[in-house]
Amino acid sequence: MFENIQKLLVLQDRDQKLMVLREELQMIPAEQVSLESKSKAGLAALEQAKLKVKQLESERKKLELDVEAKKGQIEKYSLQQFQTKKNEEYRALANEIETCKAEIIKLDDQQIVVMERIEQAQKEAAAAAEQAQATKKTFDSRIAELKARQEKLSADLTAAEAERSTWAAQVDESLLNRYERIQKNKPGRALVGITHGVCGGCHMGLSRSIVLQCQGGKELVLCPNCSRILYYTRDMDLAVAE
Repeated sequence: MFENIQKLLVLQDRDQKLMVLREELQMIPAEQVSLESKSKAGLAALEQAKLKVKQLESERKKLELDVEAKKGQIEKYSLQQFQTKKNEEYRALANEIETCKAEIIKLDDQQIVVMERIEQAQKEAAAAAEQAQATKKTFDSRIAELKARQEKLSADLTAAEAERSTWAAQVDESLLNRYERIQKNKPGRALVGITHGVCGGCHMGLSRSIVLQCQGGKELVLCPNCSRILYYTRDMDLAVAE
């Protein structure tokens, strides 16, 4: 029985390695999605910054057109002043001209504010472009690393599965079936050692007879609580609490 336990311990070690490899492989797609999300967020921020500049440019252009329209009205009123011979109408046109001039001043002030906002928006767009470029560089580099790691892990997994099959073939079939059932139903390990007289899996205290039975190594011994397979090595402390 001792020899079979030794083989099972090797098999369990291979299963633990397989579990780690599979977990690492499963983590890679999630990290890829996270990186893609960050990259897209950077591009979205850049597009938003560009759009803001474009909108402000449109606002500035509209103000320019409004100024030109007011200047056109001034020319029109000035021409009408030249043509009229009525003082009342002349004064009314003069008031319209002054109103247009005052509105032009307001529009010019608005243009100054908008131009300052455009300058700030352009700085923000430049910073967003720089950040997006840096994010893309990091993204491309990390994606390449993940791809290489995924390929290596896949190769390691294939080799580990083949090695596991080799060891499994050396274990008694009925014992292997029992081991695999326990492994499927119990988290962690199917084979556990005895430490200070307790099960290494569920940590339940074991009776002296079970400990001695396990130490004898002549038959398969299961924990009466969790049903894991118990094993013994000379460096274990088998002392049972009285």
